[in-house]
Amino acid sequence: MKLEDIIITETEDWVAINKPSGLLSIPDREGKDISLKKLLQEKYHNIFTVHRLDRDTSGLIIFAKNEKAHQYLSMAFEERKTEKIYLGLVLGSFIEKKGTIDAPIAEHPAKNGLMVVHRKGKESKTDYEVLEDFGMYSWVRFQIYTGRTHQIRVHAKNIGHPIVCDQLYGDGQPILLSSLKHKKFKLSKNEEEERPLLNRLGLHAFQLSFIDQDEKNIFLEAPLPKNLKATINQLQKWKSK
Repeated sequence: MKLEDIIITETEDWVAINKPSGLLSIPDREGKDISLKKLLQEKYHNIFTVHRLDRDTSGLIIFAKNEKAHQYLSMAFEERKTEKIYLGLVLGSFIEKKGTIDAPIAEHPAKNGLMVVHRKGKESKTDYEVLEDFGMYSWVRFQIYTGRTHQIRVHAKNIGHPIVCDQLYGDGQPILLSSLKHKKFKLSKNEEEERPLLNRLGLHAFQLSFIDQDEKNIFLEAPLPKNLKATINQLQKWKSK
């Protein structure tokens, strides 16, 4: 992976990246695995964290290039002056195709790194809208107004529709083409076992908008990664049959 290939756009003050799934946003405590921040530091030297994405979530993330921009952007996120849109593939079909999940989130009392809906948790609000219903799965637009750890993943689980391939909050099972085609599916001669259509978390940070320091309206969008796009295309084909 070349850093230049995942840069969406940049200014003198910030750089926007389309982060691949599986790449840490910032170094973890152990510091063994490569992180996006470290890659950016090698290129720009001074890089400041504004917000984060889960390791397995792909999509739009922004880093500041100087202290002034860092302070401004961090405040914009903290004061909820940004608009954050995610796209997610979830399990099941929704009864209510549009709604708001207003459920406080807290750390799990016994399991480190796990979050739960809890009445004593921090305020957490997510809007959702089903863009396409595939029966077994649904393609959903999420807008978050708070930035809690694992917020969309926790809220999706809470309403009974966890994100696909979610090891923490769902069944963690990959999506297989054979599960869509059933009896018609056959492995190619060169394959001993089926390769998953999707085996990464089905969540993507799609759009981010805010007003910058020069009072310009900034609208950023991260294209869907190939594996997620291919999965949606296959689901659309399967649905149309």
